[in-house]
Amino acid sequence: MIGQEHEHSNDLKVLRTMSLTSALEREIERLILSGALPPGQRINEIQLAAQFGTSRGPIREATRSLEAKGLVEVVPNRGVFIRRLTNEEAIEIYELREALFGLAARLLATRINDGILAKLNRYLTKMDAAAAAGDFDTYYPLNLAFHELVVSSAGNATLTAEYGGLVKKMHLFRARSLVQGGGLAVSNREHREIVDAVASGDPERAFAAGWRHVEQAKHRLLAALDPAADRTTSA
Repeated sequence: MIGQEHEHSNDLKVLRTMSLTSALEREIERLILSGALPPGQRINEIQLAAQFGTSRGPIREATRSLEAKGLVEVVPNRGVFIRRLTNEEAIEIYELREALFGLAARLLATRINDGILAKLNRYLTKMDAAAAAGDFDTYYPLNLAFHELVVSSAGNATLTAEYGGLVKKMHLFRARSLVQGGGLAVSNREHREIVDAVASGDPERAFAAGWRHVEQAKHRLLAALDPAADRTTSA
């Protein structure tokens, strides 16, 4: 009996530690994606432990999970740093997103309903207003939510998980590229083409619209990284 109680106590301790680590992982991830912890910055375990009122152990465990997600990297004898994507890595991720977002749009075209269509159109209206005002801070989270709705409504949980991981890695790059060359209005015109294609119920037309949108976003990224390298920001 005593042995069973001891084992139960250990199980509870593990569960509490896992819960704390998961919560810390979410919070540190939020700091990374918000830009509060920018690419290249070293993670200060002591500072974060004090900020969250915990020991360094759970912070270290949380950063290991974030390393597996590709958001941080461990540099031997130096510490843990917020990962900085190379231009080549960013382009490779965009190429994967082209295929996945096109697939999501194709799947959604086969299962679209009035409720999903109404939500998509509400996002379009809000993004049109933000684009007209040049209000990037309002536009950007709406843009992310629009993409998430398309992908999550496609009915493929594996696709949703894989796409979400890519978006997290590209978060800062996407923000940078959208402001290039009137990108807000251009991007939302592409969103409207996706919604029209999905609403038509034509899977291939929807796939093409979804693929093309991410491809054009890739061109905007290239122009932001090197204006001389790409001239298709308004294509």
